[in-house]
Amino acid sequence: MGAKTWMLAILEADAREVLAARPMLDRDAAARLAAELFPHEAQQALGDADLSSTNPPDEYLHIGCFPGVSIVAAIDFALDRPSELPPHFLQVAGSRTVVLHAMHSVVDWFAFAVWRDGKLERSLSLAPDNGIVENIGPPMAFELPFWNGEHPAVDPEDDDEDEPPYPFPFHPLELGEAALSEFFGYQLEGIFDATLLDPETVPLARYERIK
Repeated sequence: MGAKTWMLAILEADAREVLAARPMLDRDAAARLAAELFPHEAQQALGDADLSSTNPPDEYLHIGCFPGVSIVAAIDFALDRPSELPPHFLQVAGSRTVVLHAMHSVVDWFAFAVWRDGKLERSLSLAPDNGIVENIGPPMAFELPFWNGEHPAVDPEDDDEDEPPYPFPFHPLELGEAALSEFFGYQLEGIFDATLLDPETVPLARYERIK
C-alpha cells in the first residue's frame, strides 16, 4: 500500500453526503480558514490539489471548504498521539465535530481521532513496530470487525509458523482505508467499490506556507 494522509476535518454535516454531491470549492472560505488555523504564517495560493492528496509536504497546505465540511491537510496532523492535537485547532472548530486521519504506508502506521463539542471521544494510533501507541475511548462501529478478526492481516493459509505472529488482528492501513470510507465516503487503495467517491473529483485549494 502506498497511501499517506495527514488531515483534519471540521464537520457540521455528513461529509460522505456533502462530498458525494460534488460541491463547489469555496476558495474564500478556504483562505479564511487557513489564516485562522495558522495565524502565525502567511499563505500563498497555488494551483489546486484534490482529495487524493491529503499528505502535502511540510511547506504546503491543502484545504477544502464545502457546505458544512472543511478538510485541512497539513503535516501538523501527522501525530503519533492524536489526543495531543494543539488546543487551538479545537478552539477554531468550536462545537463542530473534528476528525483527524493520518497514515503512512512506509511504516504501516494509522491514527485517527474524533472530538465532539470539543471533547475527545476516540483516539487510536498503531503501527507494527511500535504497537498500540494510543487507544482512548471505545472502538467505533466500523472498527469492530477488524478487532474481531474478520479482516486478518495475514491469510491463515499463508501463515508461516517460523515467523513471529503479526501484532494486530488486522492491517493498520486497511483500517485506515475503512475510516476514510466511514467518515468521508472514499478510499485511496484497496478493492474497487463503485459506490465510493473518486477523491480526485474533489478539489482542494493549495497554499505555500510562509513562516
